[in-house]
This record gives sequence, structure tokens and C-alpha cells, in this order.
Amino acid sequence: MDPIWNILSISKALFHLTVMMLTLSQGAHSMPVPTDVPMCTSSETAQYSLTFTGKWTTAAFPKQYPIYRPPAQWSTLIGLTHSTDYHMWQRNDFASNGVREFAEKGEAWTLMKEVEAAGERIQSVYGILSAPAVVGGTGQMNTEFEVSARHSYLSFIVRIVPSPDWFVGVDSVNLCIGDHWRESVSLELYPYDAGTDSGFTFSSPNFETIPQERIMQITSSFPSHPANSFYYPRLKRLPPIAKVTLTKIKKTNQIISLLVEPTESNQLPTGNEIEEVLIDTPLDCEVSMWSPWGLCKGKCGDSGVQHRTRYILLHPANNGAVCPLLEEGRKCFPDNCL
Repeated sequence: MDPIWNILSISKALFHLTVMMLTLSQGAHSMPVPTDVPMCTSSETAQYSLTFTGKWTTAAFPKQYPIYRPPAQWSTLIGLTHSTDYHMWQRNDFASNGVREFAEKGEAWTLMKEVEAAGERIQSVYGILSAPAVVGGTGQMNTEFEVSARHSYLSFIVRIVPSPDWFVGVDSVNLCIGDHWRESVSLELYPYDAGTDSGFTFSSPNFETIPQERIMQITSSFPSHPANSFYYPRLKRLPPIAKVTLTKIKKTNQIISLLVEPTESNQLPTGNEIEEVLIDTPLDCEVSMWSPWGLCKGKCGDSGVQHRTRYILLHPANNGAVCPLLEEGRKCFPDNCL
């Protein structure tokens, strides 16, 4: 799909949803708020800036790092401010069709329609926010949003590109404590599997997961398959692949931030904003299984030698274990000697 057309389509979806929300909020009845969750009692709304920082580097994630077709990058960020009775996505729950399409293809239209279809629950959602894609594994995207006492939670999702159905994001971060708003929140982000595609690598072809599985966090040992692009068995945990920083700012009249064209300023990091601490993840060499033993070469009546070989599947990086011998021989006796 043409990237410009995709941006325009998402922007149009956001616009229609905004109009719909403002129209329905005048006559919709409020949903009851669960009593087991601390209530926000702030008398004023608050406005925040959001900065998403990609930390997807070849040093931190050397295994199968995407170099081209396409190279490592991040999709548009799609988020919501909402009440406690709404979830865009949840760990250990099934992804909706909208989350599925976004995680697999980066298409947001169905996700927007799901919010619209909430109907009588529309007051659970206060506003939609978005930020432009980052063309590269590292870089930043920024946006602003507003929250209210009734809608003090933030959720968002960003697709990992390329990937089968992997994403990063947050689910229901509460920005209110009692009667005051949090000044800043900083969260490290780790990859999630939407449970809708069974590919193991960044560039895996589409392979639908039947039956659909639940959203799960990807770790250095899960899925426990050597082909998995995030499989680093020597690590106790993966390094963060991204980071989000939320900072309270002076309130303005702007509530919903629509998409803007990606620019150099919102994609390239400045100073050392991307990596506070440089991370070098060791990547051990991986080799294939041994081939069958070859023919026995030697003179009749004397012992000969036969060989077998294997090849490198993955070259080591960042002081990972070096590759073992790729060829070995053994003594043998020629067959069918005359």
C-alpha cells in the first residue's frame, strides 16, 4: 500500500471518529465505573506530551536484524485516552480484529471502527491520539493529548516493522493519583505477539494462527524456538526495544492530535536520547546439522578417510560464542575393493 495513501486513510478515520464521538457524547449515558479501582478526583483536565523512542539497534538485537525489504522501523502510533472500563488490548487476552489488522499490516481502519461500534459505551473513550511512523529502528515520534478525571488512562499500540504480528505498547496507564496528575511517567517497552500469525522471524511469510492464541509478551526464551528472531537463551531478559515518556505540560485547547507527515526532526534522535546505556547483546554462532559421511577415499587394503560438513546458519556478534569446526574426518575402509 502507498504510504501516503495509508496516512491519509488513517487521518480520515480519525477525523470521522472525532466527529462521531463529539456527537454521541451529548446524548450517551455514562457507564458505571468499577468500584475496586481508585477514583481520580482531580477537578481539572491535564495535557501531556508523549515521546516514543525506538531502541531497536543491531547491537541490542543482532539476530536477523532487518536491513532491507523493509528495514527495521516503527509504524504510526495509535492511542486512546479512556476510563478504566475500556481496553484497547490486554496481555493474556485475545486480540480484536482491529488489533490483529494493525499488528499484522499496520492498518488502523478496523481498530477505529471498533471504537465507533462501542455505541452506548462511547463515553468510555475520551479521545484518540496518533504520532507519525519512525523510518528506522531508532528515532522518535511525538504527540500531545488530554485526559480528564473520568478518563485518566492511556493505551497505545505501535507495530514492529517488519514482523508477523509483533508490536509494542501500553495498556491502561493511569496518569492520575488521587486529586493530582502525575508530572512524568517513563516506561521501557518490550515486544508482544498478537497471537494471530505463527511466523518466527521478522520477515516470515503470512501464516495464520489457527486457533487464535492470546496476546503474549515475547521474551529471550519465549517462544522457545531457535528460529525465533528474539531468541537469546543466554539472556535472562531482553533489553527494552523502545521507550515512552509522558510529561505533563500546560493545558491548551487541543484535545486530539491528528497525524502529520513524518519529518526529519521527529525521526532522528538528538544527543544521547536513544541510548542512555549502550547495550551489546551477545549472539552465539549457530550451525547446521552435520551432513552424511562422504565416500571413503583410500587404497584398497589400507585405511582411508571420509568427511562430513556443516555450514553456518548465524554468524556470531558482540563477543558471542565462535563457530565450531565446519568439517571433520574419520578413518574408514574402502568398500567394494577389487
